[in-house]
Amino acid sequence: MALGGANVPDAQLLAETIDAVIVGRPDPQQTPQHLCLDKGYDNPRGHEATAAAEYIPHIRRIGEEKLDQRGQKTHPARRWKVERAGSWLNGCRAILVRYAKKASNYLGLIKLDCILLWYRRAVKLAPLVFPITF
Repeated sequence: MALGGANVPDAQLLAETIDAVIVGRPDPQQTPQHLCLDKGYDNPRGHEATAAAEYIPHIRRIGEEKLDQRGQKTHPARRWKVERAGSWLNGCRAILVRYAKKASNYLGLIKLDCILLWYRRAVKLAPLVFPITF
């Protein structure tokens, strides 16, 4: 996980974020890997980071909208999964307002909150998956 200040653009942390991915990737020469990014990554640093990681970038150009044949927008704007996860993490006050001065302590709080989120989700879904019958 890449950790930066609130005033650091996301594109500057893209290379660190790609390097921090835990899930193994197949060999890029045998199976091409695609990476979809928003307009905030349409700059030289974003293109260099995707090329260095051997991804095929799909970055919408700044000022470009997806239009149909009539020139109308095809789909309304959607909320990205990362933004949704960020809003879930805002439920923890220690993450919403950063009280930890050390980056390692703050990262630990983020990981703890992620564990709690998944635990609560598993407990909520447990009766549906493993019904208890007497």
